[in-house]
Amino acid sequence: MIFHNQNKNVDLTRLRCLIQLFFSCIAFLFYTQFFAQNHPSLVLTKEGVREIRSQLGKLPLFDASVADAKKEVDAEITVGIEVPVPKDYSGGYTHERHKKNFLIMQKAGVLYQILGEEKYAVYVRDMLMAYAKLYPTLPLHPQTRSYARGKLFWQALNDSNWLVYVSQAYDCVYDFITPSDRAILERDLFKPFADFISIGSPQFFNRVHNHSTWGNVAVGMIGLVMQDNELVDRALNGLENDGLPEGMKDSDGGLIRKPGQKTGFLANVDEPFSPDGYYTEGPYYQRYAMYPFMVFAESLQNVRPDLKIFDHKNGILIKAVYALLNLTNSDGEFFPLNDGQKGMSYYSRELVSAVDIAYLYGGKDPSLLSIAEKQGRVELDNSGMAVALGVKNNLQKPFEKKSIDLSDGPEGKDGGVAIIRNKTDGNELTLVMKYASQGLSHGHYDKLSFSYYQNNKEILQDYGLARFVNIEQKGGGNYLKENTTWAKQTIAHNTIIQNETSHFGADFETGNQFSSKKYLYDVTNPKVQIISATENNAYPGTSIHRTMALIQDEGFEKPYLLDIIQLNSKTANQYDLPFYYFGQIMSANFAYEKSKTLEPFGKSFGYQHLWKEGSAVLNTANAKVSWMNEGSFYTLTSVTKPNDELYFVRTGANDPNFNLRRDPGIVFRKKNAQKATFVSVLETHGSYSTVSEFAKNAYSTIESVELVYEDANYISVAIKTKPGVTSLFILATKNNKATQKHRLEINKKTYNWVGPYYKTTIK
Repeated sequence: MIFHNQNKNVDLTRLRCLIQLFFSCIAFLFYTQFFAQNHPSLVLTKEGVREIRSQLGKLPLFDASVADAKKEVDAEITVGIEVPVPKDYSGGYTHERHKKNFLIMQKAGVLYQILGEEKYAVYVRDMLMAYAKLYPTLPLHPQTRSYARGKLFWQALNDSNWLVYVSQAYDCVYDFITPSDRAILERDLFKPFADFISIGSPQFFNRVHNHSTWGNVAVGMIGLVMQDNELVDRALNGLENDGLPEGMKDSDGGLIRKPGQKTGFLANVDEPFSPDGYYTEGPYYQRYAMYPFMVFAESLQNVRPDLKIFDHKNGILIKAVYALLNLTNSDGEFFPLNDGQKGMSYYSRELVSAVDIAYLYGGKDPSLLSIAEKQGRVELDNSGMAVALGVKNNLQKPFEKKSIDLSDGPEGKDGGVAIIRNKTDGNELTLVMKYASQGLSHGHYDKLSFSYYQNNKEILQDYGLARFVNIEQKGGGNYLKENTTWAKQTIAHNTIIQNETSHFGADFETGNQFSSKKYLYDVTNPKVQIISATENNAYPGTSIHRTMALIQDEGFEKPYLLDIIQLNSKTANQYDLPFYYFGQIMSANFAYEKSKTLEPFGKSFGYQHLWKEGSAVLNTANAKVSWMNEGSFYTLTSVTKPNDELYFVRTGANDPNFNLRRDPGIVFRKKNAQKATFVSVLETHGSYSTVSEFAKNAYSTIESVELVYEDANYISVAIKTKPGVTSLFILATKNNKATQKHRLEINKKTYNWVGPYYKTTIK
């Protein structure tokens, strides 16, 4: 009997094994349905390569891009294989060499597929084998500045850049490399590399930030090539147990992760993007992150179509490309919100890739072809060929950048960025008003700040970042201390500063809890376009309401900008409002004293970096300052009260290493005020030719600007021109309903209107 039961137990064990084997086979078949693939299969596919080869010589844009890549890669093949032992920061030799290696390997890989020339595959193989020999010997990078050091580079972020690009190269030459060499590469290089930037660097990998996006994608891309399901899952969903302590910060002072926050690629798609496609870190870092976002999405679409990644969050990745294109001036340069470098534009390699992928996977919008045509090159993959074919067939249509309000936050409830444009007679004026959230560790303390453009020129600037990117002489090409002590501080922006202290006391964790709130955005009338927002947390007990209107009015050569700031506090305070302009002062309608010796404007919160060049105590109803820049004139007319103060300032104080630009500014100051209102009008007018030496319309059109009414519910401003025409603007400051009827008496005249604002002309 006992023997019989033992046999029965053995049979049951065998049955269980068979059942487990059966389900393992089913799981394997399910897995291989998605992952069994030929190479290449990421951004290039077998079918795509065949199609590209059939079109070579027929698509000028694609052919030119192939020729450029071939010239660059051939030159590097002549140089030979260089994989130096890492030692430098950004801009140093070893950093730049390893960076060039990954860029060239990616191009060599696609050239091998497109042209079929073995020399490119040999180059990639030999380079990879050299790295496989070097990598196991590497400790952490010797430079210790980063919160997450890499091995090839000083930070794991750059290591991830390397793996994102090299994964594509490996995919392209996978079948060329022998199985034995592939085993070496995956054992000694790729698997350890992926483990190092993920489970080996959880503080880098397991967060919501552009850094972790690169890390997630690097692990996911190489996982797709190696058909490693564990790596792909790790990339998509993050690490389950990372062991990170709560409150851990990165080297920029940013919180690594909020308690309970999801991580991984999908979380990095869900949280930083608003429903409108705005990325909370700002356009500069959105541009940087769009490359990994889009190439991984394209790869997942090719290898894992079941994920329907381009449909995720209502197609947010495609929307993000459109948002980025709208966050540019007339020359395609991104507005430098938060830590943004000026001059970065949609001509960057990241946006070439993003535009191409968005075109192919976003419905082949012909307006994207006009951007690609301006970019003058395409990606050497399936998306680039689709774009080149569209351009060849003259399908492109203009990409119209119009006024747009981009929400911030995963649900669009954390403020936003409003862009208001007026384009008349070939001249475009653009207002960028930021009322967004903090923007993670790259955010600035600049609630309700703005910048203003005439075509591609800044009239009033946002400073952007204090950094010389990849220039080794300047802090290893990294952020300089002045980025924290100046660029992030509120005084560096065109917004209100209370008691010479930055918003939220320049405390990141406090600022990260709050965002400004939109009160009104209305661009239905192209001649009166308005953005109005409130901020109630930057200074405890103080409310700030800023309203800006771009108005095209009778008697003015160009539209003018009306700026109204209302402050209400529980205590009396000093309020400063700076305007950072470019150019040369032409005139002022008040007496001022020029500083005989330069002194810093203040002691902290950025004031220590401003030289006080001149000052005035104002005793006129309006303070008017005019300046000229690059052939245009600008006049700022501000409503003032007796004993208001004005300062002429310039950046550069307490800057021993000349890390800051020497840019001028004007600061209006009101002292000992519990309630205060700043009203200004900025005119763009006239021209000056250095050839004819003739100035046209060099003087302001405005006779006066007056605050004619203000109470708890309404504010009204009258702008009188020299010919005697008065424009009256009224805003209901407590009721923004479009259907609300209003009735208000101003100077014994009654005005009736419907909606939150009213604009009329009085002759």
